[in-house]
Parts: sequence; C-alpha cells; structure tokens
Amino acid sequence: MNAAEPFVHEGPDWPGLRIVATTRTGGVSTGPYASFNLGAHVGDAPEAVAANRARLRALLPSGPLWLEQVHGTRVADADRETDPAPADAAVTRTPGRVLAIMTADCLPVVIAAPGAGVLAVAHAGWRGLAAGVLENAVAAMAVAPDTDLRAWIGPAIGPAAFEVGDEVRAAFARMAEPPAQAFVPTGGRDAAGAPKWRADLPALAEQRLRAAGVATVVRSNLCTVAGNDRFYSYRKEGVTGRFATLAWLAS
Repeated sequence: MNAAEPFVHEGPDWPGLRIVATTRTGGVSTGPYASFNLGAHVGDAPEAVAANRARLRALLPSGPLWLEQVHGTRVADADRETDPAPADAAVTRTPGRVLAIMTADCLPVVIAAPGAGVLAVAHAGWRGLAAGVLENAVAAMAVAPDTDLRAWIGPAIGPAAFEVGDEVRAAFARMAEPPAQAFVPTGGRDAAGAPKWRADLPALAEQRLRAAGVATVVRSNLCTVAGNDRFYSYRKEGVTGRFATLAWLAS
C-alpha cells in the first residue's frame, strides 16, 4: 500500500496475513459521507458507494465479503457463503479471500491462527460483544486448543468517549466480572436515576478473547471519536459513513 491509497493503518505484521483499515478519505462521496464511505445502508448515494467499493476492490486480491451486520453473533463461512445471511463475523481458510467488517465506532476485531492458516473477523458493538460474537468467531476457526491464536482490535470508540447506561454494565456483569477500569462512573445519572458509565470496549474485548484462548491481543489504540477526524463516528456525527477493516491470508 502507498500513501495515495485510502488506508491509514496496517495491523500487526504477522506471518501469512495482511490487515488494513480504510479511512474516510480518498473516495467520491459527499456531504456527511465524505469521502470514502463504504456503507451501502447509511443513506449515501448508491453510485458513490459503488465507486468507492470499486476503488477498494482494485487494491485487494479479491472482492471483500460484505456482511449484513446486525449486532448479532452469527459467523459466516466465507469459503462456502458468497451472499451470506445476516452475520457479524466471518471465517476463512482460503488464501486471498478478503474478509471485511464495516464500523463507525464499534470494534472491528481480526483473529488469526497464522500457523494453522485460518482467519476470522468480527464486528463487536457492545451488544454483540456481550452476547458472544468473539467466542463464536474463535469457535468457528476450529483449531486445536494449543494453537497460537492472535487478535488485533482496530479503530473504535475509546474509553474516554463511550458513555453508556447501567444496562450495558449489567450485560457484561452477568457473564463475568468486567476487568478493572472497564466501567468508570461518570457521576451522571439517567432519567430513571441509574448511574452512567464510561465503558472501555477494547478492554472488554481483550478479556473475552483471552478467555476464549487467544494468547496475543494487540490494540490499535485509535479512537474514532476523540483526537482525530480520520474515521467515521456515529456517536460523534449521527449521519455518517462507514470505514472498513479488512484482512486476508497471504497466498
């Protein structure tokens, strides 16, 4: 990838794997979607999205598997499903098969077993994360318990920007005690008097990944809300586009 291409950040340099994240620059969309919006479901002109996706496709070894993400836990088999039912994760063992997750604050997570030649990606908003989308993605990889599993958490809303209600903390507390500082009280309360929290989604994801057997977890530490305008952010903008995190096994 070179500086003229619409990528801002590459994931870890792991053997046999490529991971990239697009930015909001380098495309043809206008208005709140300017300019490299890849989301066909957010109100942007279809022809602009198609042009942006065509430019992206020209830079990749294959067309990305675009998922219909629904904040659920289903994992699509990218080696069998060319037009998958709604899913929030995908898995492949095919070199050059590009997996894609679109986000604008939620976590894009890439999970790889470089030695076993298997790759998964997952879209993890707080609902999907609490419901087990990452655990399902790891299970779909079907690797032996001692396999070297690694994960990269891409650009997403950071803990300083993600204010949530008490129902979010409760959703995670039902499964396991959240890691220290994953929920920090803001001092505010909602209309019903329940406390509000600042939630650390990357920390919660790392907890779930490690519990599922992922030994190496690397965070991008790029926040979609605070400190930069390189990414789309639904929390900050409301009407906005979507950027993509893409990964594939090298040939």
